[in-house]
Amino acid sequence: MSSKNSKKITRDDLEEKLREIQGDVTKAVDTARPAVSALAVGVGVVIISVVFLIGIKVGRKRNTFVEIKRI
Repeated sequence: MSSKNSKKITRDDLEEKLREIQGDVTKAVDTARPAVSALAVGVGVVIISVVFLIGIKVGRKRNTFVEIKRI
């Protein structure tokens, strides 16, 4: 680089570029947020359902059946 063509980078230049980058990232996050939320809810429902079904299976194995007959 020659000193003729080089421009000093100022604080305003840096702030402007960082705000531009932040704006792009914010747009991407705002676009993806509904899909991520729906996915998180779906995964939560699946996990709760699996745990519930495993609990039923374990409960049946440990369940003692007592039969009372009158004579």
